[in-house]
Amino acid sequence: MEIHQSAVILLLILSVSSFTHGQPDNIKPRYIKFLNQHFGPDMTEQKCTSEIRQRDITGNDDGCKPVNTFIQANSNDIRAVCGTGGTPQGGDLFKSNQPFPVITCNLQSGQRPPRCEYGKGKKSTRYIVLGCAEGWPVHYEEGIPDTKKTG
Repeated sequence: MEIHQSAVILLLILSVSSFTHGQPDNIKPRYIKFLNQHFGPDMTEQKCTSEIRQRDITGNDDGCKPVNTFIQANSNDIRAVCGTGGTPQGGDLFKSNQPFPVITCNLQSGQRPPRCEYGKGKKSTRYIVLGCAEGWPVHYEEGIPDTKKTG
């Protein structure tokens, strides 16, 4: 099973290289980190702990990340938020013009990896606010609930 998980991570990283064509070299590592932490088209509520461990997602102090949100969309739709698919919010922040399905994982127990336990994630539909650099998403700022839907 361990080889399979490593293969999935390697495949994600290799596929990211095709997403980054034409991207400035100084942005590429930040974009790849953003995708690793927040790109989750196949994410489910049941996979929070396993995905966060598999992707080696940690907080700023290398401890357990208190909250992590996975965006259930393709990378082109997410990237569009930093351009015509988003509205500037000041600074480098852009709010999506359309809501996205997301899975939000909240830390339930543990302080340091590998003891981080997230339990079941919460699925919702939210307008996403992203930090962008030269048209590329590099930071997930927040999700704003879509008042037209539950969640």
